[in-house]
Amino acid sequence: MTSEVTNPRTKSMAPWRGRTRVKDARTKLIPPIRCTEGERVAIKAAADHAGLSVGAFVRALALGDAGPRAVRRPPIERKELARLLGHLGKVGSNLNQLAHAFNRDRRIPGLTELTAMRQQVGELRDALMKALGRAGHSGDH
Repeated sequence: MTSEVTNPRTKSMAPWRGRTRVKDARTKLIPPIRCTEGERVAIKAAADHAGLSVGAFVRALALGDAGPRAVRRPPIERKELARLLGHLGKVGSNLNQLAHAFNRDRRIPGLTELTAMRQQVGELRDALMKALGRAGHSGDH
């Protein structure tokens, strides 16, 4: 028998491996449901809109409740994601300008430019966390 100290896999193994994590674990599968591509897309979109995985969404429809451990996802806010994509483009453009300036002058960008970029990256991170439904701030990373 290998001890935890000498077994390198011990640290990477899931702590619940080999035992049931909950008393009423979902272990049974319902065979795949046949549908058209359009129906599949519509079901996935409805689940996304509800902030649920497809399985939790189907359980909610069939049983009236998605369950206490249902995978709840933040609804996708397309307008917010488009805004964040634009913001990311701005950060990338600034980085590209700094790289060109360095290649041209062989000088490291000034503190002002680097501070502005750092702030933009922090704002982008905060906005992404908000869009994902998670509180947080960039802080001093």
